[in-house]
Amino acid sequence: MTTFNKIEDYAIIGDTHTVGLINRDGSLDWLCIPRFDSPAVFAKILGDTNNGYFRIAPVNQNYSSTRKYLKDTLILETTFDTPDGCFQLIDFMPIFDDTPRVIRIVKGLSGSVRVRLELAFRFDYGNTVPWVISHEGHLTAAAGPEAISFYSDIKFWGENYSTIAEFDINQGNVIPFQIIYHPSFRKSPKPADAIYELRETTTYWQNWITNCNYTGTYSSQVKRSLLTLKALTYHPTGGIVAAPTTSLPEAIGGSRNWDYRYCWLRDSSLTLEALIRAGFAEEALSFRDWLLRAVAGDANKIQIMYGPAGERRLTEFEIDWLCGYENSKPIRIGNAASSQFQLDVYGELMSAFHIARNSGLADNYTVWDLQKLLINFVEKSWSQPDDGIWEVRGPKRHFTHSKVMAWVAIDRAIKAVEDFGLDGDIQRWKVLRDSIKKQVLDQGWNEQKQAFTQSYGSDKLDASELLIAINGFLEPTDDRVIKTVLTIRDELMENGFVLRYQVDDDGQVDGLTGHEGAFLACSFWLVDALTICNRKDEANELFEKLLSITNDVGLLAEEYDSVLQRQVGNFPQAFSHISLINSAFNLEEFDSRKHSEYQSHLREKFKTLVNKERNQTWIHKTYKKTK
Repeated sequence: MTTFNKIEDYAIIGDTHTVGLINRDGSLDWLCIPRFDSPAVFAKILGDTNNGYFRIAPVNQNYSSTRKYLKDTLILETTFDTPDGCFQLIDFMPIFDDTPRVIRIVKGLSGSVRVRLELAFRFDYGNTVPWVISHEGHLTAAAGPEAISFYSDIKFWGENYSTIAEFDINQGNVIPFQIIYHPSFRKSPKPADAIYELRETTTYWQNWITNCNYTGTYSSQVKRSLLTLKALTYHPTGGIVAAPTTSLPEAIGGSRNWDYRYCWLRDSSLTLEALIRAGFAEEALSFRDWLLRAVAGDANKIQIMYGPAGERRLTEFEIDWLCGYENSKPIRIGNAASSQFQLDVYGELMSAFHIARNSGLADNYTVWDLQKLLINFVEKSWSQPDDGIWEVRGPKRHFTHSKVMAWVAIDRAIKAVEDFGLDGDIQRWKVLRDSIKKQVLDQGWNEQKQAFTQSYGSDKLDASELLIAINGFLEPTDDRVIKTVLTIRDELMENGFVLRYQVDDDGQVDGLTGHEGAFLACSFWLVDALTICNRKDEANELFEKLLSITNDVGLLAEEYDSVLQRQVGNFPQAFSHISLINSAFNLEEFDSRKHSEYQSHLREKFKTLVNKERNQTWIHKTYKKTK
């Protein structure tokens, strides 16, 4: 019988090319290598031990374990306490140029503990048992073009298509293990010096995080979120994947299981905002350039998501040999939503490029040319129904958020001309901007509900409407903004967390049946909306509640099931951590001013905090700190 760890029982290690998930019992249960979107070689998290894993743990099951990251790094330290003694398991992936590795070090702390190692390579998401050859103290597992070599000074043997070893770890002893991915048609790379690599990897992460200029109340949480965001960055291109996993369910036992190992455009402006505010101009520039390369070409063919290097073909299919996390099926590889038409991504892109320009990140010669193509497309297409920000697999609609983001796209184009002297038909664009706004105010506002609703003519609430003031469509003092925020707070929350929208059993809303957890980014949006609407105490209370559900090493999944009181969805989720960073900055900026000053200058404060394209002071200050 398969037993499952909770999603929050996992921690991550990574090398800015891919990420592995390790649970509390010392088992590496998920690893796609060499890239985030490569087929997994360890897939136990979606299956069982027959689908690949790498566990190091005490033989005696009467143990307790605690874990933490080495300060300001992605190096995981798990401490096992047993009746016979104590040892530490140190897990990390060295930053590499051409050879991805996982290094695991067993370090004796006290006594003498019998330890068991179990290693089962399974290529193609746990489906293929490789051919394993043992040679001169190491073994190589190969299948087709792929191979992984395992190095150890400990004697090991084969058992049920797995590699097994047992050994004693005594106080003061250090025993390293290493797996190295390489093409099967090439000779196995030599193992690295594990202790040297540990020092180098420690230095890399600790040096990187020194760029962080957040020194407020939530410093440890912000730094951990930034480290997680960096871990989810594909270094060769600057693309940031939404999560390193696929098909972890949004509802346990349900079918809302998606592949998130790709880069979404919908997160673009908030991602750039988080990176720039925190002081990471280099990463912001790399991400801006990834956006530019990914969407370059015909504006009619922009996708909502791309592969880590900008790949466009993300064909979705299902695999049937994995039982699914807690029997949640289907298991999906690829993402069919990549072919959807989402109008909001054009506003996201225009906002992201404008944020980058305002921050002092230099344009290259193609940025404004591309932006003008985007605007031409929005002019022709903004009045059409679309699939919406949440990628619903139901009928296209006139989503209110999509129309607001069309307004954002035109608004940022106008600002580019006014603020930076770029060329454009500003008068025509102003007429269009006004027309879009009038339509949204006339058809997106529901008088009976006293809120902006999900789509024209609907009475359904949607958390994306929390972004109306944040995106500058209306001022935070506007009665319709305040009423929308309070209505969402009162009617779209489940046990204190914000839902994306109200799902139904017949699938009329999004084409799917069944419940889902609360999308964590939406709860952070409510923190931001409450902050700018001058409800500081409520904002702080909700932010603290969100921090309380991070796991023991500070990580957040996509969603939270407030009924089961556990994290759900793909893990860890970049959007959750991006939103945490931005909310922490927003709360700190609010706290840095006297309450009375905030009361009397709410509009100006709003522009400074969240509509920075209108007031660049803090962005320029942040950027200069990175020079």
